[in-house]
Amino acid sequence: MKLKALIAAICLTGSLSVAAQTAPLDPVTQAMMKVYEQVLTANPQDYETYFKRASEYYKHDQYLRALSDVDNAIKYTPAIEKPLLFQEYSLRGNIYYMTERYAEALADFKKALELDPTSYVTIYEIANCEYETNDFESAKANYKKLQRINNRSAEALIGLARIAARENNFGLANDYINEVVDLAPASAESYIRRASVRKIMNNNAGAVEDLLVAISINQGNSRAIQELVIMGNTDYTATMTGLSSAIRTAPNVALFYYLRATIAMSHYRYQAALTDFHTIIDQNLYNYPGLYDAMAQCNLALGKYPEALKECNFAIGFADDNAPYYVTLARIRRAMGESELALEAAQKAVKKDPRDNNAMVEEGLCLISEKKYQEAAERFGEAMVNDDTNAWYFMLRAWALNDFMKQSNAAVAVYKRVLDLEYPENDVRSFRGFAALFAGDRKTGDAWIESILAQPDNDGILNYYGACYYAQAGDKDNAFRCMEKSLTHGYANAYDWKLNSDARINIAPLRSDERFNALMSKYDYLFL
Repeated sequence: MKLKALIAAICLTGSLSVAAQTAPLDPVTQAMMKVYEQVLTANPQDYETYFKRASEYYKHDQYLRALSDVDNAIKYTPAIEKPLLFQEYSLRGNIYYMTERYAEALADFKKALELDPTSYVTIYEIANCEYETNDFESAKANYKKLQRINNRSAEALIGLARIAARENNFGLANDYINEVVDLAPASAESYIRRASVRKIMNNNAGAVEDLLVAISINQGNSRAIQELVIMGNTDYTATMTGLSSAIRTAPNVALFYYLRATIAMSHYRYQAALTDFHTIIDQNLYNYPGLYDAMAQCNLALGKYPEALKECNFAIGFADDNAPYYVTLARIRRAMGESELALEAAQKAVKKDPRDNNAMVEEGLCLISEKKYQEAAERFGEAMVNDDTNAWYFMLRAWALNDFMKQSNAAVAVYKRVLDLEYPENDVRSFRGFAALFAGDRKTGDAWIESILAQPDNDGILNYYGACYYAQAGDKDNAFRCMEKSLTHGYANAYDWKLNSDARINIAPLRSDERFNALMSKYDYLFL
């Protein structure tokens, strides 16, 4: 088993991540985009180039940019170019679908079908849009049309199963999804599909079981792994129970321990994660430097800095050329108050991978600790240029400008840019409320944090940010209310509670209040 090869897939999805919701462009794609820009400057009606660039943006989840380009492609493409128009309408339909604008997606897919009435994929996409808009009768008709084209269509069966589940006809839904598995019982995809319908029926335990079967069939199946991580966000208890059952059945499969540890870590259950990471190593199930780096990150979060340093140095000794391990080292050194050594580690990370924004940002934070504010602001600015979709980089630069360089007007301009970034609604890592607050719009900030706190908070992260927001707003009573809720829900990041002071998104104003020590003492078991 190649555990290392699966780590990237596992890390694609977590409960919350500082990463933006879009994928930054790699250097090759960036170079290609520059060529496209030159071509379009020379000929602003070059529809083929608009379509190519739209396709690239779509691949990287940059939907607004993709939509703008495909709009222009459709506008300028001659009517006789039917094959290209079919692709353009299909692409725009998919952009609308991915941004949950199902009515617009349906209209475009219907236009695409007019251009190619035999397209199986387009009929399927139309049926899916009809399902999303609750037009179940039309969706059923189209799924059955797929069956007439292919009487073994798993897509049709899954579509019909989803409708049956939504109509509370669970018996029929089960018949359909079991038929999908019967069509290809040795295929991991069959179980992934059945899991998706079981989720609709609130059979989360069954969904987890199916995903684990899919992983057992094909341990390299990144989709099954990602879906299991998502299930961890939807129903943490069912996911961990399923993984524990799988481990009891197959106690020597390192991947199951790794998955359980990774999901626990992403939900701030650092002690549980450490136990599984240690099991992998102690039982010689697998050995990889990333395991030691993960343990270092867990110990850092728990405030156990000597242990974190030991694990991180072991990871570096194992694989010295890995920039992320030096980023972890820099974070540990900074937490220990060793700013000079932290900066040295961060600079090594940047040198090893100049394109790693995490390394660049950590270098900026270390420069703040060293009171080199202009250089820090420059690093945050470079990160913004590399990925102008990530709110965290904007917040860091505005913080440097405002708090250390006394350029409040420039900081407010950056905060206002945060409000325009493309993030899903009510995504706490958009930081929109913080940006509004720091730009002087308390009313908008309060409305944002209230919408965030109205969501389910299974692991305490939302209330942690609530505590941060109200602490920065000077509302200590609400801040401590959120702090206790966060701790009650298990947010066990001692570093965040006790030390984090970055970007004005922290609870630092609470630490001098006697209520802070009382709460940390009351919930000290979280950090043991």
